[in-house]
Amino acid sequence: MMNIETTRGSAPQVDIDPFAREFLLDPYSHHEGLRDPGPVVWLTQYEIYAMARFEEVRSALLDHETFLSGRGVGLADFAKEKPWRPPSLLLEADPPLHERTRAIMQSVVSPASLKTLEPVWRSRAESLADELVKQGEFNAVSDLSEVFPMLVFPDAVGLMEEGRDNLLVYAATVFNAFGPQNEILEESLAAARDAAAWVANACKRENLSMGGWGMAVYEAADKGACSQEEAERLVRSLLSAGVDTTVNGIATTIYALTQFPEQWKRLRDNPRLVRRAVEESLRWDSTVQTFFRTTSRDVTIGGALIPEQSKVLLFLGAANRDPRKWDRPDIFDISRPTSGHVGFGAGIHQCLGQMIARLESQLILTALVDRCETITAAGPVRRRANNTLHAIESLPVTVSPSS
Repeated sequence: MMNIETTRGSAPQVDIDPFAREFLLDPYSHHEGLRDPGPVVWLTQYEIYAMARFEEVRSALLDHETFLSGRGVGLADFAKEKPWRPPSLLLEADPPLHERTRAIMQSVVSPASLKTLEPVWRSRAESLADELVKQGEFNAVSDLSEVFPMLVFPDAVGLMEEGRDNLLVYAATVFNAFGPQNEILEESLAAARDAAAWVANACKRENLSMGGWGMAVYEAADKGACSQEEAERLVRSLLSAGVDTTVNGIATTIYALTQFPEQWKRLRDNPRLVRRAVEESLRWDSTVQTFFRTTSRDVTIGGALIPEQSKVLLFLGAANRDPRKWDRPDIFDISRPTSGHVGFGAGIHQCLGQMIARLESQLILTALVDRCETITAAGPVRRRANNTLHAIESLPVTVSPSS
């Protein structure tokens, strides 16, 4: 239950806990209680500010000079406490460091490199879709959304063959660590001890294949673009950015289409809408629900003063369903213009892996649309609590082949 009390400054106080398990499993039933009190609220549970309306969230993401990432995009303030791992040189860095490291990664994971890989990725998507359609019933998470990225992404990076499944465990823990030190994080850290060690080893130069994105980062270091130590951390950032968001993005798209079967029919009638379907899925149920920023100065938003050095929690998922921005926001509609959604963030810190996630999602969805007359839920969806992601653990579906 929401309780709006007296205000801290001019921000309404709200006692919703956005990291409670029941909130994480069903955030959308709580978002109205975060949006309606005002453009800025004070979360009493953690003594932090928060914004959940589209206009304010997107504006904060774009204003990287006021809303800093370098002090951590989670609850922890790196100016006051030691991070659980060396900070990301992309997600948790501000200019000028961020400009330099981002430029390196954009040259490595470029549209040209993805275009080169696309034929192979399409072929693997089609082969996987053929297998699943023959089965008739499958789990859209364990048989599809976790499988396809692992068929294409590790090879693109140039990762060693043995132990690749550790990527799934590691990425989930990274996103859990952006929240408080709660039971969910403790469980995740315990499960990820071996995975974290594998990732640390996989990012080393001697374990990467020639011709992959990982080795390309080290080659940039050889040319003086960054240090060898920075190269290792950049490869690590690529591993967390390119897996879990894609896995959950694919699963969410399939889930949306089972919940709105008329949209599947529309997609079958016009497969060119695949790109729109993926974008609407990113808006309708954002995989990344929240990120933090820290203010570099006093800033007033909607009449509420946020003091310098304040932690601010930005609710991307709530912004993407803000009725002030979107018509019928809870409806999944692939004809909807989604330009400007913040499913991958906005501004200079937009998700590094967004091009990868979009391409993988579009390829596997296209393969299914070409082969399936219908796709329906074969059982209830089961969620996995994560401090940052709205994750799907299980989604049984039934498909009928195209005639």
